[in-house]
This record gives sequence, C-alpha cells and structure tokens, in this order.
Amino acid sequence: MTNQNKPYEPLTQDNAAVILVDHQVGLMSGVRDYPIATLKHNVVALAKAAKALKLPIVATTTARDSMWGPTIPELVEALTGIEIIDRSSVNAYDDARVARAIEGTGRKKLIFAGLSMEVCAAFPAMTAVSRGLDAYVAVDACGTFSETKHQVGLLRMVQAGVVPSDYTTLMVEILKDNARPEAGPVYGAMDMDWAKLVGQIVQGNTKQ
Repeated sequence: MTNQNKPYEPLTQDNAAVILVDHQVGLMSGVRDYPIATLKHNVVALAKAAKALKLPIVATTTARDSMWGPTIPELVEALTGIEIIDRSSVNAYDDARVARAIEGTGRKKLIFAGLSMEVCAAFPAMTAVSRGLDAYVAVDACGTFSETKHQVGLLRMVQAGVVPSDYTTLMVEILKDNARPEAGPVYGAMDMDWAKLVGQIVQGNTKQ
C-alpha cells in the first residue's frame, strides 16, 4: 500500500491526463451498478470537460471487432479528433501503443474511467501506481456487472494506492477558479441538471 500520509498535491491542467478504457457497446449492455443512461452521460461529460480544460486524452477499446463492439456513439462524437486505440490485452497498460500514448502525455497524474471498473479501469490504474505515477478513478464514469464487483473493485484499488473520486470533483479541482474563462465551457460540458436550475434561479433574481 502506498503512503497514506502523502501530502496533498492538486490536479492541474499541467499535471493531469484522462484515460478512457473500453466504453464499448457490448460491455455497456452488461452494466448493473449504474443506470446506463446515467453512465453514458457521465463518461461523455468527463470527456467534454477534459477537452474544455485542454487535458490530454487517451482512449482505447479491446477486441472491438470480435467481442465487445465499438465505442458508444455518444463518446465517439465527444472524442472527435482523438484516435481510439484497439488492443487485445486485458490490462490496457500492457499494450505498448497505449503505454506509449499514456507516457507520451508527460503527465504524472492519470484519471482513469473504464468498463468494467474493477478490470478495465483498475488494472491500468494500479499499473500506473506501480510505475510511480498518481492514479485516480472517476468511479461514476465507470460501470460493472454487479454490486459485488463494484465494491471489491473499489477496495482493491484503494489498497493499491489508487484514489477513487467522481468525474465532476476531478474536473472542478483542475478548473480551480470559477473566474477562469474555461469555467463556462467546463460546467456546460458536465451538464449537471441541478446546477443549471440554480443558474436559472440566480439569473432570474438578478433581472428583478
């Protein structure tokens, strides 16, 4: 287990990258720990917010043409201009092209999301920790096939030194200041219904 007393070092635009693993049609159909519509919303919002923050994004699939099908269309649209690397290895980090793409970002803090959480997100995240990098998993942009898998996957990642979080917390940590010009695009990308409602109330009050 990594040192739990390690000083807090925030995620920033300069030290973070996002790794999206296997958000594929076939795997998505088996998700049971989140409503599929919610999961799609969350991973697409993560990708859009990361692009708004100009973070490097690495995306990959496994056995796209033989087993698990293509990346979900909503995410493909959000990833316009980004190559989705197809591989055969279970652990994305075991694929030389994926490893080169991750390491080529030059970032030391890696935010993972994947289907399934306990394999496709957890394995490369734990590998990153073993290589001296900081790994985070956006749990609500992942999914898996039972509540048991969800719970034991979280336990194993934490024991290995991976930091579990949620996609909005990770993105606003990187945003850091709501006065930044990126704030509007980032919040718009995350598309949080309650935030839009509050914004409408505030705007309505200022017009009175």
